[in-house]
Amino acid sequence: MSRRLLVGYASAAVVLGIAPLFLDPYWVDVLNSVGLYALLALSLNLILGDAGLFNMGQAAFYAVGAYTAAILSTQLHVPILWALPVSGLVAALFAALVARPVIHLRGDYLLIVTIGLGEIVRIALVNDVFGLTGGANGIFGIARPSILDHKIRRPQEFFYLIWAFVALTVFLFHRLEQSRFGRALNYLREDPVAAEGSGVNTARYKLLAFALGAGWAGMTGSLYAAKMTIISPESFSFWESVVVFLMVILGGSGSIPGVLLGAALVVMVPEFFRGLASARMLFFGLVMMVMMVVRPQGLLPLRAPRFKRSDLPRAEPAPGAAPGGAK
Repeated sequence: MSRRLLVGYASAAVVLGIAPLFLDPYWVDVLNSVGLYALLALSLNLILGDAGLFNMGQAAFYAVGAYTAAILSTQLHVPILWALPVSGLVAALFAALVARPVIHLRGDYLLIVTIGLGEIVRIALVNDVFGLTGGANGIFGIARPSILDHKIRRPQEFFYLIWAFVALTVFLFHRLEQSRFGRALNYLREDPVAAEGSGVNTARYKLLAFALGAGWAGMTGSLYAAKMTIISPESFSFWESVVVFLMVILGGSGSIPGVLLGAALVVMVPEFFRGLASARMLFFGLVMMVMMVVRPQGLLPLRAPRFKRSDLPRAEPAPGAAPGGAK
């Protein structure tokens, strides 16, 4: 991670750390929404930006995680924060199960399949699967999270919980980018055929990226359920997947800072024009269209690595050749 990026993250952390001291509860709650969407966008970026897999069904994994946490909380009385890793694991296993038969698909074909997956999950929730999801009414009475016997209730308290998870996610995903797994995903994104020829098991890495991104979305769903204490299928509609997809594309696919910026803009810009009622979404849509035309690579696109000339391997002179290339 570059020094410039570290300074940017440190500055953002300081600003966010003191923000609840100066903002009213409404705007703190808006920042909570930014944090949750940032987590969702980062989870999708792992699939879309790093691995290059078109996925518009992220809301399905978000819903699986949220409902897993809600069922554990209301039926088995498991503390909601303890349910966090379980929600992620269930969402990851679900993603691996449904993606395994279709992971070989590319581009628009995979996109269409994931759209269908999102709708199947939503309809299943509405129809009260196994009598556990509450149907269209959803699940009520989800317990608040607690830390050291202190229940988190106020928006300011949720703010620090959510953004601490965002900070952890950013750190882990940056480390992941620099790992062998992350490099393999980048090769896969740039040229799957060349990656396969270089010995990368493309099907395996695609499936792992899909499962890991889904698992992170599932844990985000658990945080959402803890914050709202009530969930319903309407919270996990196709529109949610579209919004998260937009955040990744707007900020810069594959760029973690870009995804964070995209989440902040998509959530906060409409709030500044809330007084315009429905016209605010028309204005927002026009801004998005202009951005896609003027800067299609995103606001903070992923930068290609730079190499110094000294980093390049030196060509060895042919046997018998004179020094300096003289003939």
